[in-house]
Amino acid sequence: MKLHTKDQAKEGEKEPRGQPVAKWEPTIQGYLKFLVDGKLVYDTLEKIVEISSFPEYAEFRNTGLERSERLAKDLEWFKEQGHAIPEPSTPGVEYARYLEELSEKDPQAFICHFYNIYFAHTAGGRMIGKKVAEKILNKKELEFYKWDGDLSQLLQNVRDKLNRVAESWTREEKNHCLEETEKSFKFSGDILRLILS
Repeated sequence: MKLHTKDQAKEGEKEPRGQPVAKWEPTIQGYLKFLVDGKLVYDTLEKIVEISSFPEYAEFRNTGLERSERLAKDLEWFKEQGHAIPEPSTPGVEYARYLEELSEKDPQAFICHFYNIYFAHTAGGRMIGKKVAEKILNKKELEFYKWDGDLSQLLQNVRDKLNRVAESWTREEKNHCLEETEKSFKFSGDILRLILS
């Protein structure tokens, strides 16, 4: 929680980079960039857990938290509204590439990113989505912010799987996983700031 800013969590210690979310003035073009880059990251995560040679990644298939298909539906909706869908930009491309590299050589670090990406979206991500929808989408709730089933149960199921996987890790591997959190926040923050571009 220390890696959050004070406006994100009361335990937050980081200085905000830019305005608090409540003061954001998002644009459709910026939001589309955010959604496209986010989809690239989710596509990458979902592909990695589907085909990886690390057996522990198989635990994270079909968790109910997957977002790629939902994002594809949302981007199609924007296209139907007459909006041009941009290509992925540098923040998303760099993060996807980093995740692919990590997944092949550093499972603890990769799982840190997996956890942070999915769990952040279910918390602060939903709040941001609601704020953006109020400001630029006439309060339309995108598919990106909907889950089938009880979200708290889906999250608990993934937490249980994460704990099972981490049981076999050494203390050093667990610490290494935690140390990767700051990079996860940086990459995700770069994509999030696309909303304002």
